[in-house]
Amino acid sequence: MLSKPSVERASALALLGLVGTASLVSAGPCDIYSSGGTPCIAAHSTTRALYSSYSSALYQVQRGSDSTTKDISPLSAGGVANAAAQDTFCANTTCVITIIYDQSGKGNHLTQAPPGGFQGPESDGYDNLAGAIGAPVTLNGQKAYGVFVSPGTGYRNNVATGTATGDAAEGMYAVLDGTHYNDGCCFDYGNAETSSTDTGNGHMEAIYFGDNTAWGYGTGSGPWFMADLENGLFSGSSSTLNSADPSISYRFFTTALKGGANKWALRGGNAASGSLSTYYSGVRPTASGYNPMSKEGAIILGIGGDNSVSAQGTFYEGVMTSGYPSDATENSVQANIVAAKYATTSLTSGTALTVGNSISLRATTTGYTTRYIAHTGSTVNTQVVTSSSTTALKQQASWTVRTGLGNSACFSFESVDTPGSYIRHSGFALLVNASDGTKLFNEDATFCPQSGLSGTGSSLRSWSYPTRWFRHYENVLYIASNGGVHTFDSATSFNADVSWVISTGFA
Repeated sequence: MLSKPSVERASALALLGLVGTASLVSAGPCDIYSSGGTPCIAAHSTTRALYSSYSSALYQVQRGSDSTTKDISPLSAGGVANAAAQDTFCANTTCVITIIYDQSGKGNHLTQAPPGGFQGPESDGYDNLAGAIGAPVTLNGQKAYGVFVSPGTGYRNNVATGTATGDAAEGMYAVLDGTHYNDGCCFDYGNAETSSTDTGNGHMEAIYFGDNTAWGYGTGSGPWFMADLENGLFSGSSSTLNSADPSISYRFFTTALKGGANKWALRGGNAASGSLSTYYSGVRPTASGYNPMSKEGAIILGIGGDNSVSAQGTFYEGVMTSGYPSDATENSVQANIVAAKYATTSLTSGTALTVGNSISLRATTTGYTTRYIAHTGSTVNTQVVTSSSTTALKQQASWTVRTGLGNSACFSFESVDTPGSYIRHSGFALLVNASDGTKLFNEDATFCPQSGLSGTGSSLRSWSYPTRWFRHYENVLYIASNGGVHTFDSATSFNADVSWVISTGFA
């Protein structure tokens, strides 16, 4: 018979995968949760397998050229996603993520969220799908793609199996981009209403990330990791300040939320190094409806329980469990995440740009090849420009390359004739506006050059809306998606209309 210390040591070793069939090197997060007695009932990731033996599809992409779909699997069992397969399939066209598969075997896949209390932006009320190339990363040096959620984007499963309902215990974690957020409601991952409507306090239990202060909040100016329990974002026991909940600045951020009978906890940490810290662990909120809880068991990503769609964020991997995981189990999962070595990689391709240089951008669509991106007042358009054009027109068709105002890995384009004003999108039109220094403006004015979708020149995608690209339509510039709901999203000649030859600026 083992002594108590021996039992505790054996349990700890089992959590690390050193007892049984899996080794520490090969154990995935869901292997660790299973060893801890709280198995995964949903496991979602577009970057890697979350079980050591998992080799089936991680996610599905659909390309704009012919609407064909392709499943993307790990390079090997337990490994990193085969990003090269996606790149080949999506070459010279656009791709969106249509399904994020559940690796647990329970079929809890995430698909395009339907309309609910709030309607999605698609013409049928469904939410948008995420662009497939918006969040490139590397894991142990191998390229993969996360899920970049722009406002209006969301995934959901309202008929999930095995998720916690009522006051039953559950745990969850997610690895997120700690620098991509806003104050919109609500960038969530976790348990939500099965009706896509707000059915009352305590009907949700989901990870929230952002800097919304309408309910709870933490120290500093945010962003914060909190729990969305419906009709409240909670950083602690009340819907106000929890001074132990810090503002987050980690590029890769691990969030861990768990809840049981009159107890719950928030834990978080740098997903690239170190351990988890406990931001809150204690009783349920005292407001009515949160003790006991009334969880319904749907699964959401990127949206609120009632399909609120104004938030943004980036998701790389996450799971939901049966039962209340121990801190030791979560600590072992964090060690596994750190060992995956998440790292940033280039957001751009195609023609190399040099900050400080003046450039001009020429259309490549047949019949429009004498036209360049220019502006008339605040309106960005295309105009015919030649070496004999007026100095004023040459200046209007020239742009100074700047480091991206919203993300330094991409670029912003300052007007040569109106210094301090930049190309930005607003209402999906491209405008030239003076910078007001806000986070929203900076993100709206940041664009990531890619190899030209037509095979010629370069295409410029919006950093904050990766499905949308610089496009001329009736000689006016928009950020357009391939076959979207607006007239300027027309799939006809899309690839040519979004491809530009970049040259030295006229002025």
